[in-house]
Amino acid sequence: MILYEDILRAFQKAKVKYVIVGGIAFNLLGGYRNTLDLDILVSMTDENLSKVVTVLKKAGYHVLQPVDPMLIADKKTRESWIKNKNMKAFNFYKSERSYEEVDIVIDSPVTFEDADKDALKIRVHGLVLHVISPKKFIRMKKYSGRDKDLTDIEQIKIAGKRK
Repeated sequence: MILYEDILRAFQKAKVKYVIVGGIAFNLLGGYRNTLDLDILVSMTDENLSKVVTVLKKAGYHVLQPVDPMLIADKKTRESWIKNKNMKAFNFYKSERSYEEVDIVIDSPVTFEDADKDALKIRVHGLVLHVISPKKFIRMKKYSGRDKDLTDIEQIKIAGKRK
């Protein structure tokens, strides 16, 4: 079993349009880092976001923010959260004592549509995981500019040379 296999299976069954980014993508691209949360870019259509929220709620995930999670489907609300609250991702968590968290990235230099164009399709245990390409991963990491992100960029470049 892989981390978040139940969520990823439910996404596949519901035909959720998503791309894995962040630490799990880093590991799938050949880097190595301990990570526990699942970061995803998703198609920001009302229909797709409704599927994402429904899957997560059905699996027992909640939001910490005192808002209706379906508000993420409203473009004006998302833009307000990004502008006025500096929100980068909308977080769902399983419980306060659990490591299980899913972050829907809402402010990124790479859109879902751009990431999906060349996303890698990795097969694991009957699942097809949609994983951001190394090139787009590096673009996202450069945008963040944190020290650990710059280190991740170097590791991904090294991993690419080993293939």
